[in-house]
Amino acid sequence: MKEVNNMNPIKNKELFDLTKTRISDIFKNREYPWEVLEHISEFLEKTGESLGDDFAQIAPKVWAHKSAKIAPTASITGPCIIDEEAEVRHCAFVRGCAMIGKKCVVGNSTELKNVILFDNVQVPHYNYVGDSILGYKSHMGAGSITSNVKSDKKLVVIKDGDMRYETGRKKVGAFLGDNVEVGCGSVLNPGTVIGSGTNVYPLSSVRGVVPPHSIYKKASEVAQKR
Repeated sequence: MKEVNNMNPIKNKELFDLTKTRISDIFKNREYPWEVLEHISEFLEKTGESLGDDFAQIAPKVWAHKSAKIAPTASITGPCIIDEEAEVRHCAFVRGCAMIGKKCVVGNSTELKNVILFDNVQVPHYNYVGDSILGYKSHMGAGSITSNVKSDKKLVVIKDGDMRYETGRKKVGAFLGDNVEVGCGSVLNPGTVIGSGTNVYPLSSVRGVVPPHSIYKKASEVAQKR
């Protein structure tokens, strides 16, 4: 465990391949993912206004690549960018401030709010993702959600062993590194950070920092992949 902590697994450079999102500049000079959340809206608007002819503005502050597939029943509020070959399915609810990367899938009854989905992310069935960042090729199983407000409504503190990181924010969801798999029906509690390449068992309640390249069964059972 000491070796994993030395890797600084909760820093942006450890969690994400920053070449796999159109708004990679948002991460410049920001060490931790929660530092990015308050800037998503402004970056989406700035980026959207400079997109080329491959994109169309389909609603106020909503830009979609011409190859994207968007169901007529989806509800999308800007600012939002829907990138190349992304799919927004029946009854998806995008509440605003959402970067939906290339080849992403936003599925039936999935709700997004103030999020960055890196390229190839899948949130395909009944997911809630709020105030969160999901890394390249991460996947959330059916019914898994990010909880972004503590029950006592206090500011979110991220805990990694003896380390405590004050986010200064009331609303913080989860940060999934690249290639994370979250099992069906899991709840990622406020301030959860899951290192890249990790698998979370179905029906898990996850909080704090989960090391990269591990298998999470419950808080007392986290095994490193071989």
